[in-house]
Amino acid sequence: MSARQFTLACIAALALVWGFLPEFTLTVMSYIGLYAMVAAGLVMLTGVGGMTSFGQAAFVGLGAYASAWVCTSPLAAAWLPAGFPPALLPFVGLVLGLVATYAVARFLGAVTLRLSGHYLPLGTIAWGLSLYYVFGNLDVLGGFTGMSGLPPLTLAGFSLASPLYLGPLIWAVLLLALWALHNLLDSREGRAIRALKGGRVMAESMGVDTAHYRIKLFVLAALLAAVSGWLYAHLQRFVNPTPFNINIGIEYLFMAVVGGAGHLWGAVLGATLITLLKEQLQDWLPKLLGASGNFEVIVFGLLMLFVLQRFADGLWPRLQTFSGRWLRPETRRTPLAVSPVQLEQRVLPPAGQVLLDARQVTRRFGGLLANNNVNMSLKAHEVHALIGPNGAGKSTFFNMISGVDEPTSGEVRLMEQAMQGRPSRDFAALGLGRTFQHVRLLGQRSVLENVALGAHRRGRKGWIASMLRLDRAEEAAILAEARRQIERCGLGEFADRPAASLALGQQRVVEIARALAGQPAALLLDEPAAGLRHLEKQALARLLDQLRSEGLGILVVEHDMEFVMNLADRITVLEFGEVIAEGTPAEVQANPRVLEAYLGGELNGGGL
Repeated sequence: MSARQFTLACIAALALVWGFLPEFTLTVMSYIGLYAMVAAGLVMLTGVGGMTSFGQAAFVGLGAYASAWVCTSPLAAAWLPAGFPPALLPFVGLVLGLVATYAVARFLGAVTLRLSGHYLPLGTIAWGLSLYYVFGNLDVLGGFTGMSGLPPLTLAGFSLASPLYLGPLIWAVLLLALWALHNLLDSREGRAIRALKGGRVMAESMGVDTAHYRIKLFVLAALLAAVSGWLYAHLQRFVNPTPFNINIGIEYLFMAVVGGAGHLWGAVLGATLITLLKEQLQDWLPKLLGASGNFEVIVFGLLMLFVLQRFADGLWPRLQTFSGRWLRPETRRTPLAVSPVQLEQRVLPPAGQVLLDARQVTRRFGGLLANNNVNMSLKAHEVHALIGPNGAGKSTFFNMISGVDEPTSGEVRLMEQAMQGRPSRDFAALGLGRTFQHVRLLGQRSVLENVALGAHRRGRKGWIASMLRLDRAEEAAILAEARRQIERCGLGEFADRPAASLALGQQRVVEIARALAGQPAALLLDEPAAGLRHLEKQALARLLDQLRSEGLGILVVEHDMEFVMNLADRITVLEFGEVIAEGTPAEVQANPRVLEAYLGGELNGGGL
């Protein structure tokens, strides 16, 4: 039995026994579904996107209070048309809750997500507390007393007042959300989301607008919380601020982390464990200690420390490992396109056209002058090498001409366009691809997925299409292009392996394949031969020579002089941030300043 078949069997079994469960069990199961919905949003936000939030309970409150207000407020009734069906009021509340949550989350995300490090979670605590006190201090929302008398949900005239009937709807919404989120992660947009955690510089260089994606992910998690709040309000038929305070927000985060912050089904596991444990501890601890109180909070804290120490990735990965003994793993298949899809194609410039032009580029870090009036150009159909001793300023210059850093003065032009003040994703859009001195890959993802990220800008399908699997044709084309580039770079046999399992030299080649998947006109390679063996360097040289013949302009920063001299058409030499020589390999080797500053010992000895 495969993991998917087992999951479907468990869902079918739950559906079959649901009507025979005691009412208390049905209520607990309904709450587990509600909590898992919020935790799934936190898995996306925290586990996948790398943004910690303690304030999700406030968004649950927005969804709950919006529906409560619509269903009970005379003002809301006055705004609706006369004779509006009462059974539709909760659904108007749902729409209002989603709209309000979207607006609030969009605003808070734009403000909060600019923070980094520990300031980000502290910011979520601040607005989580603020919204909690807003709920409690507005008379129109019933203050801290709350709002009662909410009607049950009604579908086609059938009342869902009991957990026996509302529970299946809660779990249906949860399972639909998990399906949609899984589809989102298994797509072009999902690869961009995964790159947000620890790879934002790399993602921007692949053309991903990381700030926009972070806000979208924040809003998505908030909307899931709001839907949970709407269902909660009509399950309880009563709303007050207590379930939406910061303590409950921390519990939601516990659920995501304990279950497995990077795994969607970990949200269900974490919600189940925390909910059941909380129910049992509230009964056991007063009997054991002989006093009443919130002792379960202390136990939760100790359990959290234990889980973080022993199961840093959560319990779901351990459960997957254990179940792998008797469950057949799913084989990831390349999606089949219903009809052929042509990815966006770039027409390469003619030979000799200047692709990249740096003019009088200077970069200062306080009193340190890293680059001083550096001039360099890259043309189509050529390999241009940038060399120099350690500390010469090569990496700083490389980052400026790729949009990672901004020059203090001077000008960088790409495809005849001035690039001052423009992010690196704009460089990628104009046809610049790059690798990194220190390899930046999504280590736990496959080589194929890493390379497919390079083709991000060549796709057009968005989040909704990805969630509904309307992007399958485009996704098949992107993966086929990624596999073609992997095979072209000689790593076809490693395409489905995790990128972190490859040797360092092979990981550098994966970065080259990823850059090529974007179909660049200008290719910037930062020490591509580092870590490669002799035969691998020869294969890389042949690949770069082929790319040059196809029309690419290639800038190589490299320390291997034999590799550079046998490959480059032109060479620029930096020393202490200044250009000391430029010309053909023969001219550079004969330049006295180069011989003295960098190459002299080797060249005078006849080593090259």
